[in-house]
Amino acid sequence: MSTLRNKVQLIGNVGQTPEIKNLESGKKVASFSIATNEFYKSSKGEKVQDTQWHNVVAWGKTAEIVENYVGTGKEIAIEGKLTTRSYESKEGEKRYVTEVIASEILLLGNGTAKAESQQ
Repeated sequence: MSTLRNKVQLIGNVGQTPEIKNLESGKKVASFSIATNEFYKSSKGEKVQDTQWHNVVAWGKTAEIVENYVGTGKEIAIEGKLTTRSYESKEGEKRYVTEVIASEILLLGNGTAKAESQQ
């Protein structure tokens, strides 16, 4: 059991144009969401599609790949770890955000490229 770790693998479609930020430290970060779809049959035998949205953050060289090659609707595969953080809203409410910190991104569809982060 000592080999188990926090690992997430997803294949989905990018929901919107990734937001790219260049931090004062010189690091680059990309934020975007992807949609994953699951299909099943309801009790009435009808095909049902269940879409889940996942927030993704990529750093460094992986963020550069996202900036240059990832756009709305693009199908990608992501491997990374799941993180949860909290912050306080303008109204003073505590909010929680769950994100996938991408360590590897594989561009699917037309042309395939692989990116691994150098964190």
